[in-house]
Amino acid sequence: MAVTSASAAAFGGPKITLNNGLQMPQLGLGTWKSEPGEVKAAVKAAVGIGYRHIDCAAIYKNEEEVGEALTELFAEGVVTRDELWITSKLWNDHHRADDVPGACSTTLQHLGLDYLDLYLIHWPVATGCTGDVLDPTTEETWRAMEALQASGKARSIGVSNFSAKKLSAMRAHAKVFPAVNQVELHPVHRQDDLLSACAALGTHVTAYSPLGSPDSAAMIDHKGAAVMVHPAVVAIADAVGKSPAQVLIRWAMQRGTSVVPKSVTPSRIEANFASFDWELSDAQMAKLSAIEPQTRMIHGAFWCNPEGPYRTLADLWDEL
Repeated sequence: MAVTSASAAAFGGPKITLNNGLQMPQLGLGTWKSEPGEVKAAVKAAVGIGYRHIDCAAIYKNEEEVGEALTELFAEGVVTRDELWITSKLWNDHHRADDVPGACSTTLQHLGLDYLDLYLIHWPVATGCTGDVLDPTTEETWRAMEALQASGKARSIGVSNFSAKKLSAMRAHAKVFPAVNQVELHPVHRQDDLLSACAALGTHVTAYSPLGSPDSAAMIDHKGAAVMVHPAVVAIADAVGKSPAQVLIRWAMQRGTSVVPKSVTPSRIEANFASFDWELSDAQMAKLSAIEPQTRMIHGAFWCNPEGPYRTLADLWDEL
């Protein structure tokens, strides 16, 4: 996937060219865990700073407030709709083909938009599914996603939290192959093999929770080394005169992934955006890319069900 330079991209920073030819800003604002009353101000601050990519999802329960921010930004002339890249995601309880259009329409209504730039299947999980086979199947859901793209309601379509095996299996039925696979990525969970597999399949990878999602530890009981205080990250941050968050964002960008760090603090939103005019050295990249052990923070254990298709985490992630 081609990456434009920051200077060529102007506001919004460098852009990634997806497999359908559309260009997505490489750095976006994440909105997961942004509380009501906070996310509107965060979105307005981000766009004012120069962000042009906002990452949303129905399950975040804050799309109406994001929509209020967008409506005000358009009315105030800060930005136009075609200057923004807005991503949202289909939740697990709307995977039936007949349910997908309504879910997308609700998201569009909440956001106050006519179309999404990118619409993702949030998880390869169907609410209430029991038995050995995912039902509805990914094929059924994807067929409805393809119809959304054909209708113009979603300019690009993709997936999230898909393993290389699950993504590769879509080649058997997909008429439009996923443009993006959004997954957890940071130096403590690099997913090198998945990154290589997605590149071979022509699917761009977006890194979510690029700072290690420290504020979700209590929520989902994840364990492992905190990414932003890892000694390697801190040492490199000190050496380059940047914050650990800036180092992690820069590492993600230099790997060629897009990245959607979340913050509701204006100073951090601005600092996170200051990631275009400096680089990590090859040695620093190598040090960050050699951290062991590797630990998944967004572990997915909440989807394991002894009566469902994912009885173990190995079933969900296709990992031994």
